[in-house]
Amino acid sequence: MNQRENILKLIEQNSRLKTSEIATMLDIEESVVEQIIIELEEEKVIIGYHTLINWDKTEDEYVSAMIEVKVNPQRGQGFDRIASLIYNFPEVEAMYLMSGGYDFSIELKKAPMREIARFVTSKLSVIDEVQSTATHVILKKYKDHGTLFDNDDEDRRMAVSL
Repeated sequence: MNQRENILKLIEQNSRLKTSEIATMLDIEESVVEQIIIELEEEKVIIGYHTLINWDKTEDEYVSAMIEVKVNPQRGQGFDRIASLIYNFPEVEAMYLMSGGYDFSIELKKAPMREIARFVTSKLSVIDEVQSTATHVILKKYKDHGTLFDNDDEDRRMAVSL
């Protein structure tokens, strides 16, 4: 694995690592780490830095939703034109082209249920190419981006006595 990939793997797990820490971990000069990160940002390999928040530990009452969407792609335009119609809505947090029973998987920003329903009925379902949708409300996150959410370090093994 090369230096670029090693740096990417480290900052993917913890984007708050300092360049000096990365340099020490990889046994390379800090100036090399800084230059590689600049290049990765310029090349749009690194396209953002995000914070993962456990909203269940807050007073937030909003919900997250995943929506599966089946569409009729148009000849000569494929899925990309339809995708751009959908991902440009401000409610859309993430969107993926998928294989299987549905074409797209959409993750919506946290919102009240009424707003999620309104998005599906008045914005998404009215797009001509949309055949069907299936909306799933996220009830609880156990793991996201490799991070465990429900890890309170409590020993959950069954007690065994002989």
